Amino acid sequence: MNWLTEFVRPRVRTLLGRKEAPDNLWHQCPSCQQMIFHRELEAGKKVCPHCGHHMRATALERLGWTFDNGVYERIELPKAPVDPLKFHDKKRYPDRLADARKKTGLEDAVVVGHGAVGGHRAVILAMDFRFMGGSMGAAMGEALLAAARLAVLQRAGLIVFSASGGARMQEGPISLMQMPRTTIAVQMLREANLPYIMVLTDPTTGGVTASFAMLGDIQIAEPGALIGFAGARVIEETIREKLPEGFQRSEYLLEHGMLDMVVARGAMGETLGRLLGLLKVAKVDALAA
Repeated sequence: MNWLTEFVRPRVRTLLGRKEAPDNLWHQCPSCQQMIFHRELEAGKKVCPHCGHHMRATALERLGWTFDNGVYERIELPKAPVDPLKFHDKKRYPDRLADARKKTGLEDAVVVGHGAVGGHRAVILAMDFRFMGGSMGAAMGEALLAAARLAVLQRAGLIVFSASGGARMQEGPISLMQMPRTTIAVQMLREANLPYIMVLTDPTTGGVTASFAMLGDIQIAEPGALIGFAGARVIEETIREKLPEGFQRSEYLLEHGMLDMVVARGAMGETLGRLLGLLKVAKVDALAA
């Protein structure tokens, strides 16, 4: 028996209080498998410094990264009906909502804020994939309409960051009705001669892709983002052909004319500010005067 290691050291640790190291100091890149220190990952906006892989981000991170100096004001969104169909699968729909709200701290899969981007007035709607896969329900439709009304009121550009698995099945036909409702929001901006800029992030699929996500005046995507309507496996089984390499990734869509540009996350804020200037959106100081 070693008296120092088996008796003295445990007693000293007990007296001084042993601090356990947090288990989230390092993150593994899902693409290259390299380990990244959490501060380096945060500084790089969740982009792998080794391979450039863009990891998924939260809605609040999107707002903080995009608005000038991370300064913006969130708006309170209209309340949507809860469980209009009394939906129940393995869980009741209200229970799923409660779990998602506890996990994310959000009321639904969308956040809206307004402020300045490159000095120009902007309203940003960001979707959060953590909340039930960023699925589109009545709350999403209400949020986009509210964001469009605010943009018209402030004479601002509307920027949308999409991240969604599609329509929310727990709301059935109500979720599908958000497809035409969101196109109405886009039309409000067109009638007011205000820009609507879409930023498609990983993943953007289903009913979101089939509606407002493909109606931007300018279509931007992050590198490597999965963008499509149906999944690749479903398409292959339907057409009975092997799909090309990189099918439904942002670079492939850019090459085939479905996107205007692919922009790395680190340059996104600067790019959006420059576009708002080119599209003649008033500067914040000019509006205040």
